[in-house]
Amino acid sequence: MQLIYKCPKCDAPNIEAISADTFRLSCAGQDWSREISTVDIEDDRPKRCLCCGTEDLWRQKDFPQALGLLFVVTGAGLSTIAWAYVEPNWALGILLVFAAIDMALYAVMRDVLVCYRCSARHRKANLHDDHPRFNLELNERYRQEEIRLAEAGKPS
Repeated sequence: MQLIYKCPKCDAPNIEAISADTFRLSCAGQDWSREISTVDIEDDRPKRCLCCGTEDLWRQKDFPQALGLLFVVTGAGLSTIAWAYVEPNWALGILLVFAAIDMALYAVMRDVLVCYRCSARHRKANLHDDHPRFNLELNERYRQEEIRLAEAGKPS
């Protein structure tokens, strides 16, 4: 399994390979570390976030969002250009090609678990279908908690 996270102290990005013999996460730039217990991982599958310890994880496709947005904008732009030249068949064909490529990418891409609290990404893990998809209400609860802690002057 691979963990991509930001250090809670210095916000430095970190990537760590997690295996059965990994017992501690640590940031190279700061004096931060966290123990990984056997309760956190079961069958190469995180039961809770390995960075902050929260049990609320959600499942998403492991695809860069910026690249996906660029893909959508390119398809819409090319289709609009074809429509402007009064070529509706080309415009619809471009949209269908981009939709087919998007569907193929969705089928091929692996899933990743993301933490609501710290946004740590747990990649290449042995996932089961019991992990939920994104829950806006739960995300808003963690976002509001972060705002309250920032106003109180406490680190999240």
